[in-house]
Amino acid sequence: MIFLIRHGETAGNAARIVQRPDIPLSERGIAQAERLARRLADVGIAGILASDLRRAAMTAEHLSRATRLPIAFEPLLHERNFGDIRGTAYADLGLDPFDPGYAPPNGETWEVFHTRVDRAWDRMREVAAATDGHLAVVTHGLVCKSLAGRHLALPAGEGVPERWENTSVTIVDAAAPWRVNLLNCCVHLGDLPSSATGIA
Repeated sequence: MIFLIRHGETAGNAARIVQRPDIPLSERGIAQAERLARRLADVGIAGILASDLRRAAMTAEHLSRATRLPIAFEPLLHERNFGDIRGTAYADLGLDPFDPGYAPPNGETWEVFHTRVDRAWDRMREVAAATDGHLAVVTHGLVCKSLAGRHLALPAGEGVPERWENTSVTIVDAAAPWRVNLLNCCVHLGDLPSSATGIA
């Protein structure tokens, strides 16, 4: 199985700001990552592949400690590069940065982003095939959304989630047709208060 995981919450998520690469997990995000790690400590994870952006790397580090496994960092798993608008609050943009026709200055167009995610998907499948057990992949909301919409076989009657929750777990068969057995699940967060978070 492939365990597809979105990183924990950051202050940028909570404040609805287009995130910079170096933003760390908030205290709440660390609590989420700790709960995620406890949930997955004994499920048979045998490899960890992660984006090296700080918020994803920190999330993966909690899982690494719980499973005693090293992390293989993969830049192809980065969030979409929003270029010059990174660090700007959504409310101050005057536009929808997720609009299909929007190309952020000095950032990635949707076409470029999806092409990179395709390459990330190839890498995930390659690593999963070589892993003797389940592969955990720690990445970002838009990467999860691109994979779900373009590569994964979602459960009957389920559409691609608009919002991917922080530290959500999506479990995918590690062989074609890449069926999703669990989608965007956060049961490990239990009574941890929810927060309105941005997608990235």
